[in-house]
Amino acid sequence: MNNPVTLYSYQARYGKRLQRLTVDGGFTCPNRDGSLSTGGCTFCDNDAFHPGYTHGKRISGQLEAGVAFHGARSRKADGYLAYFQPFSNTYADLDTLSRRYGEALSFPGVCGLVVGTRPDCITADKLRLLADIKARGFIVEVEYGIESVYDRTLRRVNRGHDFACTRKAFEMTAEAGLEAGGHLMLGLPGETREMMVASADVLNSLPVSFLKFHQLQLLKGTPMAAEYHEKPGDFLRPGPQDYISLLADIIERLRPDIAIGRIVSSVPARFTDAPWGLLRQDELMKRLVACLHDRDSFQGRLYTPAAKVRQCPCTG
Repeated sequence: MNNPVTLYSYQARYGKRLQRLTVDGGFTCPNRDGSLSTGGCTFCDNDAFHPGYTHGKRISGQLEAGVAFHGARSRKADGYLAYFQPFSNTYADLDTLSRRYGEALSFPGVCGLVVGTRPDCITADKLRLLADIKARGFIVEVEYGIESVYDRTLRRVNRGHDFACTRKAFEMTAEAGLEAGGHLMLGLPGETREMMVASADVLNSLPVSFLKFHQLQLLKGTPMAAEYHEKPGDFLRPGPQDYISLLADIIERLRPDIAIGRIVSSVPARFTDAPWGLLRQDELMKRLVACLHDRDSFQGRLYTPAAKVRQCPCTG
């Protein structure tokens, strides 16, 4: 057995070494602007998740700064993907989306878009816009914040939509001929280890191309950090080795064609409340691969195609 995990690779997928450049497109979120809520998801502080080079610049200026930032770290690339990351990057009218995506695509070396958004911020018209961009020869990927497959968790973190909305978004995106990936957060309050592992069975039933796993980060000033200090027993916060074991259990049940893009998130220390001390992505991936080797196991070992689960137990 060479690599027991299906790793996400631009080189394998597109035949190029591509570098993502984070872009703040100036969007907001229906969970913040009053459409659904003004408080946002209880775990969220977007400032913690995008680099400083995006601040105070037009999209083209951010891309220029991003090229310099990664170039200074000797990260060679054959091209760039404009990664619209902060907030909900399909949450605007079509004209606005077209202008902002177009500015990014006109930057030298940019060969595509990665659009991060919420499942409830997508429509058929917006997917057609993205499909038209793909038809012009650009790479287009959509990343949805899944966060949890359990409705009661989504309610508890003030997500503002249910899992049925997530399923619909993935199905619509696949029907539009677009690649869709998702983010799953491990350690949200009220979820047990068994619930997190069982999430794999539901994820398998989605037309998802790639997944990113994130341990729960408790960020200063967020409602979730306050909730943790009030009810720490409601949170499962495994250390690095237990986290690797949890990931291995999930990946054994995960469909083998789903590529794994990330297994850990990191934010600057100044944002964290109750720091976890987790290791870097590359080190944790080495440990995950070693764990699966030690088990003589691999991604999809426990996946049963006939057992397609559309909804986890305890979803209500």
